[in-house]
Amino acid sequence: MTSRLTAPIGLEEIEQARHAVEAVAARTPVLGSRVLSERTRGDVAMKAENLQRTGSFKVRGVLSKLASLGDAAKAGIVAASAGNHAQAVAFGAGRSGIPCHVFMPRDAPVAKVNATESYGATVQLEGDSVDDCLALAEERAAGTGEILIHPFDDLAVIAGQGTLGLELVEQVPDLALVLVPLGGGGLASGIAIALRSCRPTTRIVAVQAALCAPFAAVLGAGRPVAQGAPGSLADGIAVKKPGTITFPIVEALVDDVVTVEEDDIAEAMVLLLERAKLVVEGAGAVGAAALLSGAVEAPSRGTTALVLSGGNVDTNLLAIAIRRHETNAGRRLVVLARISDRPGYLARLLGVIGEQGANLIDVDHLREGYDLHVRETEVQLVVETRGPEHARRVLDAARDAGYDVRPLVEPRRNEA
Repeated sequence: MTSRLTAPIGLEEIEQARHAVEAVAARTPVLGSRVLSERTRGDVAMKAENLQRTGSFKVRGVLSKLASLGDAAKAGIVAASAGNHAQAVAFGAGRSGIPCHVFMPRDAPVAKVNATESYGATVQLEGDSVDDCLALAEERAAGTGEILIHPFDDLAVIAGQGTLGLELVEQVPDLALVLVPLGGGGLASGIAIALRSCRPTTRIVAVQAALCAPFAAVLGAGRPVAQGAPGSLADGIAVKKPGTITFPIVEALVDDVVTVEEDDIAEAMVLLLERAKLVVEGAGAVGAAALLSGAVEAPSRGTTALVLSGGNVDTNLLAIAIRRHETNAGRRLVVLARISDRPGYLARLLGVIGEQGANLIDVDHLREGYDLHVRETEVQLVVETRGPEHARRVLDAARDAGYDVRPLVEPRRNEA
């Protein structure tokens, strides 16, 4: 894909942005990943931007933009975001005493809305997508004289995101491949400009959620076109249309764009939590999902770097992903059982389960919607087990005792 066209900014602008960024933002660590390295038979490391101030890389671009505005920012700023850019703008404005108004989608994660408000911004929940919110933000800026800080389609913002690329070059001497999340394209553009300037042989692959993948759909068409719809676990990159600035940069400087499915994103989030002890949101986990699903292969020589772009995940969403993972891994067994609705029958079934060393988490009687005898009941049991083999032993024991038990998901092996 890469044609190495001249980008509208270069290393000089990124170095200038770095002065503003380094004064406030953290130089996030690059962490090794034994489990990802073993799974991919490569050397995999993670750039932990989920540990960045405000919980994502977005603060880099905001600090760069505010520095470029100077006193003009005192008129107030307005932004649109699903959450991470909102928090970064609110943080940057708050520390400078600048009024800030942010439009966020109605279904924006509660944690991100609360965090944005905690930095002092006025949050308005409007629209079904970031694109809807951008239109509202542009309308407000035109009417009030406030300055719009675009989440990705702005040269100063792109320069700020490029500082992450400079850090990668310094932190990973044998950098062979970088996997970067791709939403509107600001992060991918900034990193690509930095790497093409400092490490031109490094391969750059951008990763989108398949549910909303406008770049992957229209690269080669020569212009950005709206594609896809929001609703992805990777809400931070669920942008329906590439930017007019970022699109040609990504098309020219990024080697490939791949997509990953929702189930793979969820599994990557849980693996990073369970094995790397890192809380990473869906958008930040797409690089790991690309490696684990086989969408991208890690090179046998050199280091593959994943950009974990953010960690601002809604706790309810994370809990759902964890429960799903536990079920698929055979450590959470959900069972339907038809039993006699007489005293003692349920207790005996629970006794069988207990004898196998499994832990009962929940039990519900389901008497409606099933073809039951008047003296029968359907029960749903949620049981904690040690893994798929143990889950199968629990099921076999219950069946040997005469119970009709049916798992909602058959226990299967899972490497995570």
